[in-house]
Amino acid sequence: MPMSDYLQDKLRTHVFRTGTFAKPTTLFVSLHTANPTDAGSGAEVAGGSYARVQRDPLDANWSAGTPTDGITNNVAAVTFPAPTANWGVITHVAVWDTVSGGNMICYAALTTPKTVNSGDAAPSFLAAALVWTWV
Repeated sequence: MPMSDYLQDKLRTHVFRTGTFAKPTTLFVSLHTANPTDAGSGAEVAGGSYARVQRDPLDANWSAGTPTDGITNNVAAVTFPAPTANWGVITHVAVWDTVSGGNMICYAALTTPKTVNSGDAAPSFLAAALVWTWV
């Protein structure tokens, strides 16, 4: 799972230099129609009732896995609003520290891209469907 340039820099300066990194108090999951890349520049869905979904850094929202497996996944479902316009082909998901704009923390490609059109059911990731592998 790729970390954003932002997170890489914060961790590097926190561990190896004199900088500190405060854990985000809020986290938001986003959907993208292109690879957001380490720079966080991929096309995030916009319009048609789209909004990032808040899943803060809590044990009730994210698993810790084991110290050696490097896995974190969503404990609770992540359900986006129902689309009122075509959102396009969703190819990637990302985690941010704010509801809009802000700093991307990490991102990943979906195993299977999903076309989301107006009137479709609200896109949702069931518990344990978002798997982040930190290796």
